[in-house]
Amino acid sequence: MKGTVGELGEFGLIRELTSRLTSTPAVRLGPGDDAAVVAAPDRRVVASTDVLLEGRHFRRDWSTAYDVGRKAAAQNLADIAAMGAVPTALLLGLVVPAELPVTWATELMDGIRDECQVAGAAVVGGDVVRGDVITLAITALGDLRNYEPVTRAGAKPGDVVAYTGWLGWSAAGHAVLSRGFRSPRAFVEAHRRPEPPYHAGPAAAGLGATAMCDISDGLVADLGHIAEASKVRIDLRSGSIDIPSQMNDIGQAVGVDPLQWVLTGGEDHAIVATFPPDVKLPARWKVIGEVLNPSALPQVTVDGAPWTSKGGWDHFGDIEDGK
Repeated sequence: MKGTVGELGEFGLIRELTSRLTSTPAVRLGPGDDAAVVAAPDRRVVASTDVLLEGRHFRRDWSTAYDVGRKAAAQNLADIAAMGAVPTALLLGLVVPAELPVTWATELMDGIRDECQVAGAAVVGGDVVRGDVITLAITALGDLRNYEPVTRAGAKPGDVVAYTGWLGWSAAGHAVLSRGFRSPRAFVEAHRRPEPPYHAGPAAAGLGATAMCDISDGLVADLGHIAEASKVRIDLRSGSIDIPSQMNDIGQAVGVDPLQWVLTGGEDHAIVATFPPDVKLPARWKVIGEVLNPSALPQVTVDGAPWTSKGGWDHFGDIEDGK
């Protein structure tokens, strides 16, 4: 579709965006009314929300609108899965300038819709507003399917720490893009469009996971949240964490130890969890550490020692466009 969002108008834009959506059996009433209706068979609803700001969380010269849509949906739906729940629905608040091409907005919606389909969810409503900077506010919903939510507060000494998904790939891709390159493509795509292991979250709940979260701020930082909430110490074994040879190559090229990306790079949206030591984990889970009694050491250590390098994403720390 040609033209700008301003030329199309608010209600024309809403019609264009909603016409691209699909539904699921959980959606009893979708876009078009004052509010949506989503089935909650468990009678509890898991909810999470995030805001993405152009220049802060994405750059249009690095990512297509479709990429931004996939990423925006993924980071919210991953939070639902990390609670042990099944994603069901997503709501979108969209702020755009009037001069934005309509095609950018529709491709964004295509990306959000397609990522929802991967997770088994659907877009059920939202709002559009005129503003100077493209901003996405997304709320995701999920169903626990009769399991208890897996929070950050249940890790116990003796538990093992395991993850599934990718670690450090998005950070490596960000390093590549920051230097003006577009390859290796797999790492660049990991930054543009993460692939959370949605089904692993509910599966981990079924396996008896004691604590769980998705890796959005970095492995050390996110495990720090678990350690603090559970009042334990977590020790990681760096030698147990897989570092692909291409990531090593990127690290050599840019002068960065790839372990830094693996331990502190966020936005991969892998899932990390703690499990009782006698649980037989599927092959997709990689054991990388253990839960210990608290001590005077920092709550997360690496190979028994404090991790002293800067790590973890902080929205009120140093500003780095596109991170």
